[in-house]
This record gives sequence, C-alpha cells and structure tokens, in this order.
Amino acid sequence: MTIAIVAHVALAIIVAVAPARRGQWVFWLTALAPAGTLVWLATLAPMMMRGEAWHENIPWVPMLGMDLDVHIGAFQWIIATVVCLITTAVLIYCPFYFEDDPPQRRVSALLVVFCGVMLGLVTTDNLLVMYTYWELTTVFSYLLVGHNPLRRANRSAALTALTVTTFGGLAMLIGIIMIGEQLGSYAITDMLALLPQQEVTAYLAIAMVLFLLGALTKSAQVPFHFWLPGAMAAPTPISALLHAATMVKAGIFLIALLAPVAAHLPGWRPIIMVIGAATMIIGGWRALRQNDLKLVLAFGTVSQLGFMTVLAGIGTQATSMAAIGVLVSHALFKGTLFLVVGIVDHTTGTRDLRQLSGLHKKMPMLAIAAAIAAASMAGLPPTLGFITKESGLSALQFIHTYYGDGTGIPAGPALLLLATIVVGNIFTMAYSLRLWWGAFGSVREVQEQPARKVEFHAPSRAFLISPVVLAALCLVGGFLGGPLTAMVEPWVASITTGHEPHEYALWHGFSVPLLLSFLSWVVGAAMFVQRRQVYQAQETFPEVMPAREVYQKVMLAIDRLAVAVTGRTQTGSLPVYVAWILGMVVVVPGSAVLFASWPTGKIVWWTHPAQFATGIVMVLAGLFAARARGRMKAFILTGVTGYGCVVLYLFHGAPDLALTQALVETVTLAVAVLVLRKLPKYFTDRPLHSNRWWRLGLAALVGLTVFGGTSLAVLSRSQAPVSDLFAEWAYSFGYGANIVNVTLVDIRAWDTFGEISVLVVAATGVASLVFVRSRVSTVASKAAADVRADRRARLRAARARTPIPGQGAWLRGGQRQDSKQRALPLEVMIRLVFPIMLIASVYLLLAGHNLPGGGFAGGLVAGLALLLRYMAGGRYELEHAAPVDAGKVMGIGIALAALHAVLPLPFGGQVMQSYDWHLDLGILGEVHLVSTVLFDLGVYLVVVGLMLDLARSLGSGIDVQTKRNGVRKPSRQRIRTPQDRIRRPEFQDQEL
Repeated sequence: MTIAIVAHVALAIIVAVAPARRGQWVFWLTALAPAGTLVWLATLAPMMMRGEAWHENIPWVPMLGMDLDVHIGAFQWIIATVVCLITTAVLIYCPFYFEDDPPQRRVSALLVVFCGVMLGLVTTDNLLVMYTYWELTTVFSYLLVGHNPLRRANRSAALTALTVTTFGGLAMLIGIIMIGEQLGSYAITDMLALLPQQEVTAYLAIAMVLFLLGALTKSAQVPFHFWLPGAMAAPTPISALLHAATMVKAGIFLIALLAPVAAHLPGWRPIIMVIGAATMIIGGWRALRQNDLKLVLAFGTVSQLGFMTVLAGIGTQATSMAAIGVLVSHALFKGTLFLVVGIVDHTTGTRDLRQLSGLHKKMPMLAIAAAIAAASMAGLPPTLGFITKESGLSALQFIHTYYGDGTGIPAGPALLLLATIVVGNIFTMAYSLRLWWGAFGSVREVQEQPARKVEFHAPSRAFLISPVVLAALCLVGGFLGGPLTAMVEPWVASITTGHEPHEYALWHGFSVPLLLSFLSWVVGAAMFVQRRQVYQAQETFPEVMPAREVYQKVMLAIDRLAVAVTGRTQTGSLPVYVAWILGMVVVVPGSAVLFASWPTGKIVWWTHPAQFATGIVMVLAGLFAARARGRMKAFILTGVTGYGCVVLYLFHGAPDLALTQALVETVTLAVAVLVLRKLPKYFTDRPLHSNRWWRLGLAALVGLTVFGGTSLAVLSRSQAPVSDLFAEWAYSFGYGANIVNVTLVDIRAWDTFGEISVLVVAATGVASLVFVRSRVSTVASKAAADVRADRRARLRAARARTPIPGQGAWLRGGQRQDSKQRALPLEVMIRLVFPIMLIASVYLLLAGHNLPGGGFAGGLVAGLALLLRYMAGGRYELEHAAPVDAGKVMGIGIALAALHAVLPLPFGGQVMQSYDWHLDLGILGEVHLVSTVLFDLGVYLVVVGLMLDLARSLGSGIDVQTKRNGVRKPSRQRIRTPQDRIRRPEFQDQEL
C-alpha cells in the first residue's frame, strides 16, 4: 500500500510538471494509479474473507511515536476499494467533461493525489499519521473546490470548507494526543485493543468526543452541514469524488472504526443519535426545495450521511454491518448520479430542472443509468441500495426489539430513532423521483414554453462509460449480498456488542423492515405526485436562518472584533511592541525566577581573564550602541557584541560556532549597509525624560531576568546534559568528527529542516516588505534581460572576432554605473577575490562534516561573495554573477533536503537516516562519503538563495526605487513635542 500511495503522489508530480499541452492523456495516465491499486486490492480479497489482515511497518519518527505503519483489515479493504473504484471512474470520465478546460493537468494531479491521501488515511495504523492525512484531505479539497479562483463562489465555498473542517481537525488532534498519552501508544490497533480495558473517566469521554467532533465536521453533520452544498461550486466530477467516496466518507470511516470500542462512553451515542437523525431529516427536507440538480444531490448527500452516522456510531454488530453496506451503495449510486448530472449540464448547458424536459428520449442509455442509481438511492429492489437499507432498518429494529441490543438505549428513544429514519427514507424516495423526473421526464410546462428550452448536443458514447458501469454495479450488487456479507463478516465478528445481524439479501420474508420500506416508498411517491402541495406546505413553515448565514454572521463578528482589538493594540510603534514582549518576559519567567527555590552551588564566571575582558567590551559596546545618535554607529557597535561572542566561542574551544557567528555578523553588517540607504542618517531626538528612565528600568529588569534564569538553570541541573552523548552519536551513526555539523544535519536534522524553511519564508517576507506591489523578480527582470542581451552581443562579437566596448573590464556590470560611483581598485579586488570565496564556500560545504564549516557557513561565504559583486558593480553585475532565480535556488535546496529525508525509506531505513561509503580511488586515495552531504547541499543552496534574494531586494530593488522616485534627503527637523511625533509618521517607530 505504501508503494501505491507513493505511486499516486509520483504520478501527480509528473503530470503537474509535464509540458503544458492539452490532451486527454493526463487523466488516463493518472487513472493508472487508482486502477492499479484496485487490481492489487482485488488480490487481497481471499485474505480478507479469511479474516486476516495486511501489515506494513516503516519507521518514520519513532521519538514522536509516528511510524508509517499500514493495517488493512476487511473494513479498511472495503473503503480503499470503493475509493479506488470511484476515483478511476471519475478520471476516465474527466477528459470528456474538461475537454475545453485548460487546467487539465492541475485537476488530474489533484484528483489522483487526493485519492492517494485518502488511501493513506483509511489504511494507516498510526493516529498521528492519520491526522496528517486527514488535514491533507482538507487542503486538497480546498484546492479542488476552488477550481476556478476567479469565481467568488469557488473561493467562498473553498474557504468555508477549509475553515469548518480545519476546526474539527484541530479538535480531533487534541483528542488524539489525549488518547495517545493515556494509552501510551499512537497505534490504531493498540487503541482498539486497549480502549475497552480502560476505566470510564471524564478524561477519556472528552477525548473521544473531540474525536467525534472532527468526524462530524468532516462528514457535514448538523450544525456543520452547510459547507457541503456550498462545495457544489466545484466542477461536477470533483463533487462526485469528494462527496461520493472520499472526503465526507472520512468522518464515517472514523466513526465506524471507533464506535465498537468507544460507543459505551458517556455522551457518544446520544450525540450520534440526535445529530445523525437531525442531519438526515434536514438534508432530505432541503433537497425537496432545490431546483439545481447538483444541489438536490448535495442535500441528499447530507441526508444520507446522517443515516450513515447513526448506523456507524451506535456500534453494534448489526448497525456496523449496515453502515458499511450503506456506505458502499451510497458511493455507487451517488457517484453515478453526479456523473449523470455532469453530462446533462455539459450537453444542455443547465442543471435547472425547471428548464429540462424530455432528455430520456435524447439520451435513453443515460436515463436508464440514472433511473437505476435513483432507485438504489431510494432503496428500491433489486438494487444494492435496497439490501443495505433493509439491513439498516433491521439493525435499528434490533435496538428496539432486544432492549437496546446491548447498547442500553431505552425502548422509547429507540422507537423514536427508527421512526425518524423512516421519515428520512420517505424524503429520500421523494427527492429521488424529483431528481430523475426533473432531469429526464417530459415536463409539460417546459415543453409549452419554447423560450425556456435549452440547446442540446449529444454526448459521445465514451462519455457514458463511467456512469453506466457504476449504475450496473448498483443493480448487480443487489444480487451479490452473499459475497458482500462474507467480506464484512470478519470485521463485524470482532464487535462484541449486539446480536448477530442478518446477511445482505433481497428477501428475508415479510418483516417489519420490509413494511417500513414499503411505507416509505408509498408516502414518498405520494409526496412527489403532490409536490406542488408539498412545496406550498413547506412555504407555510416559519423561516429559520440557514446555517450558512449563521456561519457568515459569526465570521463577520469575529472579523470586526479582530479589527477592534487590533486597532487598540497595534499602534504602529515598534518600541511599544518590543516593550510588551519584554514586559511579558519580565512578568512570567521573571516571577518564576524570583519566587524559585535557589539551590546552592558555585557559578564559574570565567576560566581566563581574556573572557572577562571580552565581556566588558561587549557590555560597553551595548551601552554605547544605546547612546549612539547615528544609525551606522549603532549597527557597528551592535556588531561588536556579536564579534565578542566569536571570541568567547574560541576561548571555549568551539571554532565551528565562532566561524558561523563571524559570518552571520558580517552578513548582518552588510545587509545593514544596504538598509541604511533608505533610512535617515541619525535617529530622531532622544525620548522624553520620563520615557528614558522607564526604558532604562525595563532594560535592566530584562537583563536581570535573563541572568537569573540562566543562573537558576545552571544551578538546578541534576542530570547530565543530553549533549554529552552527541560526541558518541556523531561518530556512531552520524559518521563525522564535527559534532556541531553532524548535530545540524543528522542528530537534530528535523530542527534544521524547519529552520531552512523559515529562511525561505524570511526571504519572501523581506521581498514583500520592499516590494509592496510586485515581487523582486520583476525588479531583476530588466537587469537580467539586459545581461542576456549583453551576452548575445558578446557571442556575436566573438564569432566575428571584433572587439566590443567594455570587453576587457574587470566587472562587466560596472560599465553601466556612473563613473563617479565606480571604484576601480575595489572592482579589481572583487574580481580576484570572488572565485576564491566561491572555492572556499565549496570547501566549507564538503569539509564541514569533519572540520569547521558546513552548508550554512559555506552558503554564507558564497552569499557574501555575491554581495561584494553587487557593492562593486551594482545590480547589473549581480545579474552577471548569478543569472538565476533566487526562489528556484531556495526551492531546489528545500527539495534536496526533503529528498534526503525520504530517500532511506525505499531501502528499509528511517526518515533522515544517514549512510556512509568508503570509495577507493587508487592513487587519489580513499574518499569517505556520507549521505548527509545531500542535506548539507540543500542548506547551502537555501542560504545562497536567501542571500541572493536579499541582495536583489535590499540592493537592486532599492536602487530601482531610488532611481524611479529620485533621491530624497531625509529631513532632520527637530521634534520637540509628542504631538510633533504623532504628526510625523516616519518617526512613529521611535515613540513609546
């Protein structure tokens, strides 16, 4: 299964990056993944019928309890089979639906990766990994529903679905952590085995209710049902996949999985019964009022999900078996009907049943397929929908007949629940007839009004393949009750609650469930025949605010509250923000330090007098920086404190840290020089007398808090630090002698991966601040175009063997600068130093595993070389030095780091696991290679890309802005009063 999931993702990536050509091949190519997985699952059928399970174990992050384990039992096998079947049908259908839609590659890639994520969700054996898949379904559904971002309906529907399901997902995550910590394991099989043995406590009940909240939001249960009809803004094939077999079924899957072991907990069954029954009634009632065929199906889906929630959540043998059957039949008939509606929309240009008439004559094959699917939805024999709904009614009758059937549900609520489900089935029968008749029937009112007729073009036969095949399965499935029962029995037998259920069958004799089904057919048909009177009756009910409007009002209120709070707290003054942050540092950690019980011990202040002298210099530099009037002086003095840290690192025997700190301080000063070009030379007037003293007091309190906290931590240490083991770990499985670098790329590689991701975000943020209206690439594009033109001219000149101006210049980009701004000695020096710095950066990259250096230090050296080229020759010289997109460089770096993370998995290793090789190169000697060099190379490229982006943003970008707007000298007008500060917004950052 892991290979199948990877295949889905790989195909999605291949299709997404393939050349932008239109064609049906992309959908058929991506259909290979679910179709192949379906074939593989078919080979597991005998194993499932024997009650066995398929297991896979791939360690991932053992320290967090996250392993890529796979467990496929009978239940998981059925859900996975349904997912693959519907996805394959939808992908085969899509080329004909999207024939004129340009983003075919995007849609096909998203559909196949969504299928892979859903397969991972239903087959994983780890709660944390399941949550990861769970949230991925939310993200990909957001992208699929927002198929056309230019339409407001798509954007709104996608955002609503994302918000609601993410809310439930976060609640579920809390429940997962509570359960995992309580049981001591995050394995799903362990949870199912250990949960019944736990004492019933409020802690356990709350955890499972949080689980339930996540499932209810995902499966569109009341009051969260409103997001599903809104998601109908997506194209019909996407709706078919999301709402027939994947996203909404994830919640049903989770409820059915947990109910046998969690339904006895307080609150579970009452919540399930009330919410599920209410959802079924509300969805069916709303479906009777819709005129859009997709909305009829959408509210019908809400209704059917309520039915499935009731069956899956009660947790007896009979209800669990019925829930699986209804889930399978619903996937088949709802997938068929969505695809049918898509063809109707595609051939007529409308889904409004008030404008459709007589399509059964024009598309008889499609009308028959729709009739079979609608009959299955209504539970008519001999379809699969009939035998599964009969099973559901029989299971609910067991609860009433057998005194709760082991659930403890009293007879009265059980009878009321059964009656509610019958009413829901009546509505289902009515809107099933309304759907088919509205799409294919001959409606006199439409025929008598030619102005309301729609244009029609016949669909191709290939367009009908998917809905016809699914409809055939709806019909044939009614005669396959025995095999389906054999598939479900192994899982049902593991449930200890309730009586043994009846098998799926077309005939169980004259019984109460059959009588209730007959009642729902007759009354539902009568409601359809008298649909005008039913509609008038619906109009007489008092109007209740729809749930979607309630949601919109709540979100609007939250937005207004956020604006009000932000307006009072975000004043635009950076000193105020810093004061709040530092004030919290003093109050919270400072209080803990103040009231802590201080242990006895001795603090070693320094081991060498030079350390004390260095500390004094750093303190004085900090004080002078606070007193400095000039910005450049303040930056340089602040840099002194950083270089002081370099000296302290050297005294402590940490050359790697000293090298990195020195490079960071150098880069900081270089970037500061670029930034100061746009800032006044001097700070504004000093703060007023009162502000000055309370700033000094806050600074002193922060210093005392930090000093006290670090001293308390040192004195309170009772165990050896974990870093004592790093030296051994660096040699044993990091295969390196540089403990610092091995820690970054192996021992704490996850931290480093997060940090380089932050670097990418930081580069994007800097560029966004500098270029409010356009990205940095637009600024560099003209320089890059000029550079390309210059290269073409040089190539032509070289071929013609004719000299061109500036051919012998030290820095070609410098030729475009004003002669007054050029410094020839600097250009000569940079031309000579630049290749040396690049070679040094590569050396640091390759030697960092055993000597001081590494990808971060090497990237900083290469970045400094690029900054020097810019400072010497301007933005054109920067393009000559690095004619690449900084974003792509950082992207390649992140990709290499991610590749290093997952590369060991196909070979049976763990994520981020390191390997080493010894290569004998003969006279060149022996070379020791470590796989982490790939991760280090990723770090190197991210840092180089960051430096290049900073040079273009704070260097080239500011040059362009200055040239466009003209050079404006900053005003040095004195500010004498606080009111003057408020009137001068450019100085508000100095106001406290």
